[in-house]
Amino acid sequence: LEQLREFDGARNPRILLAVNGKVFDVTKGSKFYGPEGPYGIFAGRDASRGLATFCLDKDALRDEYDDLSDLNAVQMESVREWEMQFKEKYDYVGRLLKPGEEPSEYTDEEDTKDHTKQE
Repeated sequence: LEQLREFDGARNPRILLAVNGKVFDVTKGSKFYGPEGPYGIFAGRDASRGLATFCLDKDALRDEYDDLSDLNAVQMESVREWEMQFKEKYDYVGRLLKPGEEPSEYTDEEDTKDHTKQE
């Protein structure tokens, strides 16, 4: 979350946001997610709760990791639908780490191996 906050379109021209544990580069949608955009509040943040509850208030955003465990089934389905829309429109650039979770480094070669195993 700390690293994600840097990419809010103000401190850094690149805009990232997280949905359901996945981080997307939404820079090409800066008119929506940039500092002056209608969804600018989500830039550099985990937008899951706000999208799930259709709330654009700061109250819908958490400063610490949010496991979304208190959301109901309809709200969780909404988060998954938003995640699918972001996957279609924007580049997936990483995962939102839970507290204490260590980042993983992947090479293109490992990524290719993983995909061939799954098929």
